[in-house]
Amino acid sequence: QPGEASLTESLATDWSLDGDSVTLTLREGVTFHDGSEFTADDFIATYRRFVDEDYEYFVGTENQSIYGPYLLGQVENVEKDGDYTLTFELSSAYAPFMRNLAVFALAVLSKAEIEGESDLGGNPVGTGPFEFDTWNQSDQRVRLTANDDYWGEGPNVDEVVFTTVSENTSRAQTLLSGGADIIDGISAQAASVIEGDDSASLQKVPGMNTGYMAFNMARVEAFRNKKVRQAISHAINMEAIVENIYRGQAVQASQPLPPNIMGHNDDVSPYEYDPEKAKSLLEEAGYGDGLEFELTTMTNPRPYFASPVQTAQTVKSNLAEVGIEMSINQQSSWDAYLTYTADGKHDACFLGWITDNADPDNFYSPLLHPSIPVEDVPDGQDWASADVSDDFNTGNRARWANTEFMELVNEGKTTYDTESRKETYRKVSKLTHEEAPWVFMTHTEELRGVNNRVQNFTIAPISGPFLNRVSVDE
Repeated sequence: QPGEASLTESLATDWSLDGDSVTLTLREGVTFHDGSEFTADDFIATYRRFVDEDYEYFVGTENQSIYGPYLLGQVENVEKDGDYTLTFELSSAYAPFMRNLAVFALAVLSKAEIEGESDLGGNPVGTGPFEFDTWNQSDQRVRLTANDDYWGEGPNVDEVVFTTVSENTSRAQTLLSGGADIIDGISAQAASVIEGDDSASLQKVPGMNTGYMAFNMARVEAFRNKKVRQAISHAINMEAIVENIYRGQAVQASQPLPPNIMGHNDDVSPYEYDPEKAKSLLEEAGYGDGLEFELTTMTNPRPYFASPVQTAQTVKSNLAEVGIEMSINQQSSWDAYLTYTADGKHDACFLGWITDNADPDNFYSPLLHPSIPVEDVPDGQDWASADVSDDFNTGNRARWANTEFMELVNEGKTTYDTESRKETYRKVSKLTHEEAPWVFMTHTEELRGVNNRVQNFTIAPISGPFLNRVSVDE
């Protein structure tokens, strides 16, 4: 639902999760945009294309998205019972599974299109309220038209056009001049421009995201000492960064989970800016004379980093006050940046995450769990290098491998009772705060600029933007 994080009916109308068995009842009477009927066969073909290397139409290991193994890695088998019932056999109990099925990457594709080897990337066929019309790559414009056979509510407009506008300020001006009805990617400056105009409004909700600075413990020996990590957390004036760089469009983080995710621990407070305490902790850790490291940062803003270079320069200045010399490695290419940090070439790095499914495991498993068995963690360490296993999760940019954390996360994702899971993740949040594998930086707001002629638009931090509900006054 718009603005919510609870599961609701869509192509599945009913579901049950019992141990390692999952049953889905599918919606009847749904058609794809090409007129073919949606059935269980389409989901099975979508599943096999994503993860089954024995399937003739498997996307290929070189093309396989990380979402396939991540979202469906617990599935050992999926079968149909008639055209509208699916049964999954999981390798073990797995609480996030239903939410995984609702993630955007698992949109069901047509079996006929998959096995007809159609151009799914250039001419997609789905079941949604709008169907693909054209993609003008030179102008970076995608046009969708209304699907009159849509099974659900709407659509209430004849077409939707997505256009790329690279500059934040230009994007805001496009909204105010009437050239766009809804915009995202809004900087603090652009937000002020929108709020000061009578033709549009700025809508905002708390985001389901986190921004952080990861310590690479496999590369920098000093970072293996918890007191050093805590010292750096106390040395950075995050309150000033939120106020001056994010202009109030973020809150200071105290843990990986944002406040609107189950398991966020309200009793945990952000690290206070306290240079004297930072100096004391460095002295206790044996680094009273200081240390040096390099911070790798992206250069372009991300939803969880309003101004990464300016933030990096502020961090550098703060750390210099406690005797830490930090250099900045700016990388302009986002893909190259992700590869560089996944390969562990960074000392520390800025990164962030927007949840896929609003489950606490979606933060902890991809970002901080090394994805290796507890017994594979080297004795006496709370970190591990990626070469300890081919299965090591390089999304864990800190290379953190705290066994207590790992055991709690493993417990949380295999427990179905909501209250038990909530309490487990509260423990995880408290432990993570104390151990400080990251500098916990911000949770940013979701912002949209909306022209006054648009009706019934609600910001959806995940699974949106629900444009089937929107109407436009002429």
